Amino acid sequence: MKHNVRFLCHAALIAALYVALTFLAALLGLSSGVIQVRFSEAMCVLPAFTGAAVPGLFVGCLLANLLTGCVLPDIIFGSLATLIGAVGAYFLRKNKWLVPMPTVVANTLIIPPILRFAYGAEGSLPYFALTVGIGEILSAYVLGLLLYAVLNKYKAQLFK
Repeated sequence: MKHNVRFLCHAALIAALYVALTFLAALLGLSSGVIQVRFSEAMCVLPAFTGAAVPGLFVGCLLANLLTGCVLPDIIFGSLATLIGAVGAYFLRKNKWLVPMPTVVANTLIIPPILRFAYGAEGSLPYFALTVGIGEILSAYVLGLLLYAVLNKYKAQLFK
């Protein structure tokens, strides 16, 4: 019972942080559009520390997409991209350099058609894949691995 409560609390906290960080990026005009750098995507490294990050990231992305006014295909498929990335990160947790990769790949493949067809953004799918991919590399790899380095020092205290 104690483990289940801890798992649920970790997942809820991760979801809340994801939403808050997405709102921060939205205030700066970085969380949506053709070029997007969501600070919350740095949290894609959390499945390397706790399985609670998988549902936490999914729910956080779902809520963030709902609350920031995304269209239905983005709410559904954008959240699924985050779920795929989180599950992949969990399975690759033994290699810190690979942990962010599933998030980058999932978003680079799934988000461009959403931008083109759901939002009607002008441009080609390869262009959107490039812009989304660059944003994900900045968010998931650069910021994510910085977060990983900090959390790794305190993992025993944070993720019992």
